[in-house]
Amino acid sequence: MATITVVGSGASGVHFALTALQRGHRVRMLDVGKTGPAPVRPEDSFTQLKQNLASPEDYLLGRDFESVVYPDASSEFYGFPPGKDYIFEPVPQYQVEAREFAPLSSFARGGLAQAWTGGSYPFNDAELSEFPFDYEDLAPFYGAVAGRIGMTGSADDLAEFIPMHAELSDPLRLDPHSVQLMQAYARRRDALRDGQRCHLGHARLAVLNQDRDGRSACAYLGRCLWGCPIHALYTPQLTLDECRRHPDFEYVPDVYVSHFTFGDDRRIDSVCFERLDGGESESRPVETLVLAAGALASSRMYLESIYRATGRVERLTGLMDNRQVLMPFVNVGRIGTRSDPDVYQYNQVAMGLEEDAPEEYVHCLVTTLSTALIHPIVQGVPFDLKTSLRLFKNVHAALGLVNVNLHDRRRDESYVTLDPEGPGGRPRVVVAYSTPEGESRRLRATMKRVKRALRTLGCIVPPGMAHVRPMGASVHYAGTLPMSESAEPRTVAPDCRSHDFENLYLVDGATFPFLPAKNITFTLMANATRVAETAF
Repeated sequence: MATITVVGSGASGVHFALTALQRGHRVRMLDVGKTGPAPVRPEDSFTQLKQNLASPEDYLLGRDFESVVYPDASSEFYGFPPGKDYIFEPVPQYQVEAREFAPLSSFARGGLAQAWTGGSYPFNDAELSEFPFDYEDLAPFYGAVAGRIGMTGSADDLAEFIPMHAELSDPLRLDPHSVQLMQAYARRRDALRDGQRCHLGHARLAVLNQDRDGRSACAYLGRCLWGCPIHALYTPQLTLDECRRHPDFEYVPDVYVSHFTFGDDRRIDSVCFERLDGGESESRPVETLVLAAGALASSRMYLESIYRATGRVERLTGLMDNRQVLMPFVNVGRIGTRSDPDVYQYNQVAMGLEEDAPEEYVHCLVTTLSTALIHPIVQGVPFDLKTSLRLFKNVHAALGLVNVNLHDRRRDESYVTLDPEGPGGRPRVVVAYSTPEGESRRLRATMKRVKRALRTLGCIVPPGMAHVRPMGASVHYAGTLPMSESAEPRTVAPDCRSHDFENLYLVDGATFPFLPAKNITFTLMANATRVAETAF
């Protein structure tokens, strides 16, 4: 029986691996695989943690307060909590030069989705129009993944844009602020749907609403940001753990894969890596190689492999990412009410804005800030600390944030290439992004629509507080080795097999030919499952 070698343990890699194992294949996974701390006091709520921990500030903010974000109109609103530092911990072998792009990379077990918020949104036919398949082809794999990870959703007004699929459970209990927003939408539904082409509904979430497979249902602990201590919120490490219990799975951590080697027949014969604890470079023979390290890391391996074999520095064009805008708001009707910290912390409501071109649908995540320790509105008020904290206490339950996502298209001006003479003589990846023409106009128009919708819901957006995030911040990277039905160089076939190398497959975002405005992790998992099911 042939062994399939997979590089990377992120969302794509683990679901490809599990499907391949279920189909009777042997799978070897090479991974850096950094791990984080075990959750503390897993049964405690956010409030109980503050009461029961000897030094709650160390856990919540960091021993050196490294997770505190100070007021700065040009910076991000929120930092990552200290317990998730390992997800973004770099390795010295991976060097990046970024141009008009702020890339994030992860070498954690489970990859970047160890820090995701659980949003799981299938692409519809319009959004898949540049893919070599449609929603009907992908729907069984959306359902298969939903059955594995546990998902909640509802056939509400967003179902027109976010298709329904199998294995959806009822939504979680809404927090009081989300309840009020949904009630306001019900009252003004005609004005919003018909007048503004704006739709509200339940977010699709990879969260359990009942116990299953050793995982507990959401207990509304308010600790989501620091990592769900009871595994109600799905992360890819859970699927990796399932793979590791399989007798035909070999997990090789603490290795950094630099490149693969190939012969004149363009068939890969080995994969080369370095042990993180030092030593000489090593190689292992491969029969089939699957890159699932994320669009940037997989592109780097592809480029470095060609450079080492031929001396050519190639350019992979078409890099995409979702532009995001963070828009704080105040729900006037909730000023002075009590904030309840015992809720699911991430967004439970989603908003969709129709566009004339259906594939350009604008996807918005509406987060009601239940256990957030501070909020950008309060950070920016011109008062002393005591007054600001009193103000925060009175408006906490009224605060929210809309994360607006825009689509992106492949363009030659945005690309990934290689600098063969990086620091220490080691090749480094170069990531360059060019802002599409007309983006500023599109941003202004979209923000105006979101503000209008919020006003209709009884909310206000304080002027001058919207934050346009830098490209790269969404971590929805895609497009560098896209799927194509024609055998063009630097593309992959519909089954994600490389058109350049006979026994190479790519199953991460590098293969997407178009990037809708939605979170892509769920589609990454579904597509990786599709490839393992149909190509192997």
